[in-house]
Amino acid sequence: MSKIVLLESLSISEAELAARKAPFEAQGHTFVSYPRTGDIPTLIEEARDADALILANMPLAGEVIQACEKLKFIDVAFTGVDHVGLDAARTKGVTVSNASGYSNEAVAELVLGMTLSLARRLSTVEARCRLGGTKDGLVGWELKGKTVGIIGLGNIGKRTAALFHAFGCEILAQSRTHHADAPDYVRQMSQEELLAQSDIVVLHCPLNDSTRGMINAEKLALMKPSALLINVARGPVVVSRDLADALNRGVIAGAGIDVFDKEPPLDQTEPLLSAKNCLVTPHVAFATQESMSLRAEIVFRNLDAWLRGAPENIVL
Repeated sequence: MSKIVLLESLSISEAELAARKAPFEAQGHTFVSYPRTGDIPTLIEEARDADALILANMPLAGEVIQACEKLKFIDVAFTGVDHVGLDAARTKGVTVSNASGYSNEAVAELVLGMTLSLARRLSTVEARCRLGGTKDGLVGWELKGKTVGIIGLGNIGKRTAALFHAFGCEILAQSRTHHADAPDYVRQMSQEELLAQSDIVVLHCPLNDSTRGMINAEKLALMKPSALLINVARGPVVVSRDLADALNRGVIAGAGIDVFDKEPPLDQTEPLLSAKNCLVTPHVAFATQESMSLRAEIVFRNLDAWLRGAPENIVL
C-alpha cells in the first residue's frame, strides 16, 4: 500500500477532502497532510518516506525530490509545473501529473474582469464616488469593436477568446504552433503583428526558456499607447521593471497583473505596485469555489490512475 503526503492545502473543505480520500483509505492507502512551508529541511522530513506527493503551486526543489527514496509519483494540483524540480524527478524516474483544465473558466473570467475594470476605471471611479465626487474626467470605453490579442492559444486562451468574442471583439492569437482547431473568428499571426494591432494583449503562455522575459521594453514599444496588457500566465514572462517604466511613461495605457516574479505576499519594492494604472491581484485567477473542487477531482483521479498503473495528465 502507498503513503500519500499532501504538502499543502487543496483549498477544499475538510468534508470534501475526507470524501475524496475515503475510497483510497478503504484500499489500505494512507494520507498525511502538512501545512505549506518553504523550508527545505522540513519538506525533506515530511516527504522522505512518501510514495506519492500532492502539492499545488508551492515550490518543490530538486533537493527535496532527491531525498525521497520511495517517491514514485508527484501529483501537481496546478497547470504549470515550473515550480517542481523536474530534472531531479526525471533522474529518479518519478512520474509527474498536473491538473490541466481545472481553471479554464476561472482564469478566463478574471481576464474579462480585469479588462472591464481597467476600461471603465472602476478603482478610480469608486474612490471618487466614496469621496463625494463625480465621473468628470473618468469616462471609460467599451469592449465592443476592440481588438484582443491572445498570446498562448491553449484551452484557457481559447476560452478567453470565446468570452471576448461574445463582447463583440476581434480576436488575434499567437502560439508556438499553429492551431488548426482554433475557432474561425480567431486570426493567428506573428507576435509582433499581434502586439502592434491589439487594444488588449492577454498572456496565457507557459513559462519556459523561450518565454522568460518575452515581454520587455522592446516588445512593449510595439504596442499602441492606448493598449492594455493582462498577464495571468507567469510573472517572469514579463520584465516587470520594463512594464512599470512603460506604464509610468505612457508607452501603454494600463495593465492587469495577477502573477509576479515571486509568489505573493510581495515586497513593497515590487515596481508594479507603484506603477500608473496597474491593477494588481495576488495570484487569484485560478481560485474560485468551483475550480478548487474541480482541481481536487482531477488530482484524485490522477492518483487513482497512477495507482492502477495507467497514469493520466502526464507532464513527465
